[in-house]
Amino acid sequence: MKKTLSALILCVLALVAGPTLAADTAPDFTLKARSGDNIRLNELRGTVILVNFWASWCGPCRTEMPLLDKLYQQYRDYGFTVLGVNLDENRDQAEQLLANVPVTFPVLFDPDNSTSESYQVDAMPTTVLIDRNGTIRYHHRGYKDGYMDKYEQEVKELVLE
Repeated sequence: MKKTLSALILCVLALVAGPTLAADTAPDFTLKARSGDNIRLNELRGTVILVNFWASWCGPCRTEMPLLDKLYQQYRDYGFTVLGVNLDENRDQAEQLLANVPVTFPVLFDPDNSTSESYQVDAMPTTVLIDRNGTIRYHHRGYKDGYMDKYEQEVKELVLE
């Protein structure tokens, strides 16, 4: 009886916890970049990648983007890149935001949300850190003050591996 109850509790906890991507291989994708190029995730193996899912209507995304750009500038020479994946159905909305909040990292477009679904994006922004081997190491939902310090610590850890 005790073993059955323990097993039942573990099953319920697993269901309540929901799915997680940390420690999984990052799902591959190919998306059109703002530059017009197609960018395929698997072609970036050997690089630490921060994938940031954002939308033009997301206030925290607007706050976070210049900070992510600063992080990109600081660590890109150490085998690190940022991919900003926009989820707006209308690309013009994203372009309008980028005119006011310019970034130097690649911006990709996922208008049908197929990539965001494979990364279980359920909050804006969602940030995923992928190591050089293509393994998801960190999966963050939302953004609050202080998260950038955490991101920088995680990026430092991964570029040193």
